[in-house]
Amino acid sequence: MAPSWNDYNDAQQNAALIPKGTLAKVRVGIRPGGFDDPSQGWTGGYATRGASGAVYINGEFTILEGPYARRKIFTLIGLYSPKGPDWANMGRSFVRGMLNSARGISDKDSSPQAQAARRIAGFADLDGIEFVARIDVGTDANGEAKNEIRSAVTPDHKGYAAVVGAQPAAAPAYAPPATPPAVSAPPANSAGTVRPTWAR
Repeated sequence: MAPSWNDYNDAQQNAALIPKGTLAKVRVGIRPGGFDDPSQGWTGGYATRGASGAVYINGEFTILEGPYARRKIFTLIGLYSPKGPDWANMGRSFVRGMLNSARGISDKDSSPQAQAARRIAGFADLDGIEFVARIDVGTDANGEAKNEIRSAVTPDHKGYAAVVGAQPAAAPAYAPPATPPAVSAPPANSAGTVRPTWAR
């Protein structure tokens, strides 16, 4: 029976929402907020400071493949909250998961290579990273339902291989940048400056 165009009681509620639990490959885009705190390693203007004093990364996650391709999901990644460390700890956990997912690393892997892969030189390293995300449903400031991303899916998860299109073991291993030669070649940053490492 065709749906009625006079009675909307059986119409889907907020049909624009992606179902909770959907796995999708996404690309991270950071919407710069212009806030820096070099003592924390927050440089380049990537962080945003809100009116409450909370500091976060304003993330724009674009779905790359599947039925929801090109859809964008906006989620904040916590860096600091004046209310306590919980939000920042959740943010750090989320970024760890993003790096594990993007670089094909088991969350249980504590090898030197895995530890190196979980370090970044700055937030610029997260801008453009691709990983497998679990789509969730939360609420916006007005209490309306909206999609958000709270966690990344790593090779440990049975759904990871299906999304990336390969077995977890076949995922390309992350190779840290080569150490520059001690003699006869200048370091990669000839100015001699070193960007602070946030996730060290």
